[in-house]
Amino acid sequence: MTTTESTTFIIVGLTKEGRKFRPSDWAERLCGVMSAFGAERKMKYSPYVGPGEYSGEKAVFVDGRLGEIEPMAYRFMLNFAQDNDLQIIDGVCPIEGKK
Repeated sequence: MTTTESTTFIIVGLTKEGRKFRPSDWAERLCGVMSAFGAERKMKYSPYVGPGEYSGEKAVFVDGRLGEIEPMAYRFMLNFAQDNDLQIIDGVCPIEGKK
């Protein structure tokens, strides 16, 4: 993904060589960085980042609007995927349409 415009993308829990990314709860951990505790004292994921599955693999869905609201957080998510050589699927549906 090389565009300067913030696009919606999915980080898939497979390396570019097809190996499964570990630990098994990596998606929840990564999304936990973007979470907050609500009034009910429960952790709530950001509306722009959420764990899920893509083609049967653990994944993190990143809404492109995050790049407009919080560019550093958007770059953090993208850099995490690139630093760990994970597959990135870009131009997909927003987070509410995940699965």
